[in-house]
Amino acid sequence: MRRDTLELPDGDATAVDWPIKADRLDRSAPLLVVLHGLEGSAESSYAQMIVRAAYQRGWRSCVLHSRDCGDYRNRLPRRYHAGETNDIRFFLQQLKKENFDGPLLAVGYSLGGNILLKYLGEATSDTPLAAAVAVCAPLDLHQCADALNKGFSKIYQHYLIKRMKVSVKRKFNKHTAAFDWKLAMAARTFAEFDDAVTAPLHGFDSMQDYYDRCSSGSFLSGIERPTLVINALDDPFMTPGVIPNEDQLSEQVTIELAKAGGHVGFVEGGTPWRPRFYLPPRIIEFLEPYAASTSFMDSRTRP
Repeated sequence: MRRDTLELPDGDATAVDWPIKADRLDRSAPLLVVLHGLEGSAESSYAQMIVRAAYQRGWRSCVLHSRDCGDYRNRLPRRYHAGETNDIRFFLQQLKKENFDGPLLAVGYSLGGNILLKYLGEATSDTPLAAAVAVCAPLDLHQCADALNKGFSKIYQHYLIKRMKVSVKRKFNKHTAAFDWKLAMAARTFAEFDDAVTAPLHGFDSMQDYYDRCSSGSFLSGIERPTLVINALDDPFMTPGVIPNEDQLSEQVTIELAKAGGHVGFVEGGTPWRPRFYLPPRIIEFLEPYAASTSFMDSRTRP
């Protein structure tokens, strides 16, 4: 991968990684923008798999990092959150200015899926994206935070909270933090961490306010681009209750719900040493019809 620095309008910056092999492809080729999950990066296995699948299909791709993720440190005293749609909005605008002439597509995983769906719901028809896929997005942040407090899911929560604290310590200390340092380091759940760190760091009144305003499920009715939402009933990060009813969806949104798949896993066969994964070919399959046309209006009429 090669790295570009994306200078953001608020004076901050983040990283965009591009597969070097794909540089040989024409700028009129379809371009797939990948949004990673919580504490993820271009090094995450799901990101590498979809980048590889896109290249094999003849598409360009890139991984847009959330601020302060991967090995890139952003400048401002803030990080990222599940409702930060300004960065993807700005990046897509820049791509059009830089004459990427082919169809623009996007896929978001977990927290990145939530960001992508919220962005699409906010943008409605005012987006250069032709189509999108969201995988294991936490459609209701309240319910997902509750799910992580139960049973085996607590193991995932403990692991991720530990990683988030390491990231916070890397950027702040008790003298520079714009939040209650003791509360942050004492947090044991996502709700406690988001109340102590994420909310005050990004201008929300509380964890409750943050979850209310940033849960992507409430934005699904506004989406006006073909969008596939893939979730699994056994995902430890959520419960069946987060899956929206049909009357909460726009006509452009398709929900695909698997009995098994875990959280961004979806192993469909193979062996423990050579597993076969469902997501990359399914994502490419869904986006394929919309990658064939540069007309967004035309893409809306495709199957």
